[in-house]
Amino acid sequence: MQRSMLLLGALAAGMVPGLFAQTAAEPSGPPRIAVVSFQDAVTQTNEFQRNLADLQKKYDPKRQQLKALGDEIDTLTKQLDAQGASLSDAERATRARTIDEKKKQAQRLADDAQKDFQDEMQQLFNSTATKVGDVLIDYAKQKGYTLVIDGGEQQQGPFVLYSVPSTDISKAIVDAYNLKSGVPAPVSLPPAPAPNRAPKPPGVK
Repeated sequence: MQRSMLLLGALAAGMVPGLFAQTAAEPSGPPRIAVVSFQDAVTQTNEFQRNLADLQKKYDPKRQQLKALGDEIDTLTKQLDAQGASLSDAERATRARTIDEKKKQAQRLADDAQKDFQDEMQQLFNSTATKVGDVLIDYAKQKGYTLVIDGGEQQQGPFVLYSVPSTDISKAIVDAYNLKSGVPAPVSLPPAPAPNRAPKPPGVK
């Protein structure tokens, strides 16, 4: 899973302005500011974790196919290295060409799988982020916050240079969304995804 999340940083950065570009009535009293790691909040929801696990399973056959092709290439390469001296020039060239064609085939399969996975990952993130954004706005209104800043490390700005833990509402948003969605927590949560890395099906290098 740690190799599965390229899009999240860019997606979160692109979606947040649209999610929160709403005009609210000017509240009375001093301003109240909260900080949220929006990308992390989205990816830590039970719904996202469940759907991501399903997506990983969907691409498992492709991972197995790529692994089998990689094993075949390794075997053919070792055979050529071991037998090369005893082969004719024509036979060596034929075997080398076969290996090269299989490497190109594997690269095409990996590229196609990566693109398909990225497209589905984007749809998954966008769908969940929109709903989490709605929950966040409702939560901010209920708690009387006048400003919510995305302080996630993946954000290009604004930068949060200092905040006290009590201003971070990320966990509260995750809990509120999990309660609203009704999706139970996975039996065992996978490791937290690393942002700014390309989502690839398992086994695709």
